[in-house]
Amino acid sequence: MQRVDRWLHWWKQDKRYVLLGKALLAALLPFLCCLVSCAVQGRRIGQVYLPSSPWNDELFYYKQVESIVRFGYPYGYYGFNESHGLVLSFAAWSPVLVLPWIVWGLLFGWNLLSPVLCNILLMTSAMLLFVLLARPTWKQLGILTLLFCLYTPFVRYMLSGMPEIICISHLIVFYGLVYSYCRKEAGWKLFALFVISGLLTLMRPYMLLFLLLAAVFMMASFGRKGKLLLGMFCAAAATGAVLFVYALIKHFFGAEYFHPLFFTDWITTFFTDGFGAGVHNFFSTLYWKGKDFKAHTVQGLRTGLASGAFFAGYLVTMAVLLWQSVADYRKQKQRLAKARGTERYAQFVAEAHLAFSFIGMLFALLLMYKLTEGSKHLLTFMAVGVCVVSMMDTRFFKKAVLLGATFAYLYTYMAVDPYDYQVPFVTQERQEQVEDWRDRFARSMTLDRAQVPNYENVAIWVFNEQSAAGETMKWQLLYALPEGFGISCCQKDFVLEQFDQLQSGYIVAQTGAEVDQACAAAGWTLLEQDQDIVLYKRP
Repeated sequence: MQRVDRWLHWWKQDKRYVLLGKALLAALLPFLCCLVSCAVQGRRIGQVYLPSSPWNDELFYYKQVESIVRFGYPYGYYGFNESHGLVLSFAAWSPVLVLPWIVWGLLFGWNLLSPVLCNILLMTSAMLLFVLLARPTWKQLGILTLLFCLYTPFVRYMLSGMPEIICISHLIVFYGLVYSYCRKEAGWKLFALFVISGLLTLMRPYMLLFLLLAAVFMMASFGRKGKLLLGMFCAAAATGAVLFVYALIKHFFGAEYFHPLFFTDWITTFFTDGFGAGVHNFFSTLYWKGKDFKAHTVQGLRTGLASGAFFAGYLVTMAVLLWQSVADYRKQKQRLAKARGTERYAQFVAEAHLAFSFIGMLFALLLMYKLTEGSKHLLTFMAVGVCVVSMMDTRFFKKAVLLGATFAYLYTYMAVDPYDYQVPFVTQERQEQVEDWRDRFARSMTLDRAQVPNYENVAIWVFNEQSAAGETMKWQLLYALPEGFGISCCQKDFVLEQFDQLQSGYIVAQTGAEVDQACAAAGWTLLEQDQDIVLYKRP
């Protein structure tokens, strides 16, 4: 009875109502930042409109979730150049990545504003839980508020159909648990750390960097009980199970992309060409990719190039974390063992591990990713860096000021490219055209429910085709495709070269361009057409 009474009156104990007040204030940040950002442009959050966005990844995420909510899985294949997964019909990325959106859609329905509202709720929940778990002082909460507002990618990605906020929100809660666990260890906290970092790893494999911290915590916990070998076995088993599940998802559900998503020659060369060739390839890759990284960074500082701005912000955040980690270690290296269970120890573990993760992700970017495409993955690390840096207990907050000034320069003053930074708002012309094509697609396309998924329920999106005037096809109109249909994003050259072997039931192409002409010449059935796009059905 005493335990029940303690939980019922939690808010009265040890001034915890103050902590709850801090958490509620932090929870308001995501919504207020989005509200103000829209208001400055004379808009409302409800006027965010995904078909006005230039980011084409959003189309794939949105339409797949739409089909999952409606049917359980898309009835047509999602892929690239008519590729598809071995099982069901998802694209190249793990469907685990959009799991929160799926839950939202099942509970509240799915429409063009759903991912935006879900993103805001996820960030609201993350900030609430982080403050409850990490327990910042009023000064630290003030710094967190300032850095959150200056790091404008928070707002841009909340008001989008990209899943970055899903990763960011989970990772913020993860580090809140790190602070809480380091202050007072508990089995439920360790379990939660494994669950969150495991989910993150299933979403994106480089999140293994955070699963490793949970594994270290487990080994340390067992080690203090004299069972280090058992702890090592349990940590390895849990990590191995997550990686095994990721491999299964990737193998069975992932569609082949245009090009490899990860470059692994820096490892395979050791086995194919020998140790010497492997070492040479490893360091030459680091050298040449490093030169490109530097060039992008300098251009980002000079012109606001988005990838370079992300690289620059990443380097500054990493430097701050390393700087403070070394300083804290030098101050208390003789007292670290005794410091366990204190705020100072929790901060050291959080900042040191995040610095290690920054370094690990930097090497992963240089060795395994295309720089321009991989740059957006750094945003998640910087976002959680905002939370960890705000918890640093320094006298004059020099590092927080440096980071805030960097964010203000890179992501406000230099954020001039509409493609990367402009929130997509509704326009009457785009909305009317999408609704017009929603009616056109509905009357012209019939969902084949036999032996699904199948190619009869696939519309080819001719990816890189332009009109005679040089205008790119308005692929945003594909948001109007009927629920359940798949989209195969195909390059124009592939479509023209493999024209007689195409399997998809429909083609959406640029009106009057080469693919339109090829379909007409081959006797494909013209279903719908306007001045921008044309819809054909395979004979």
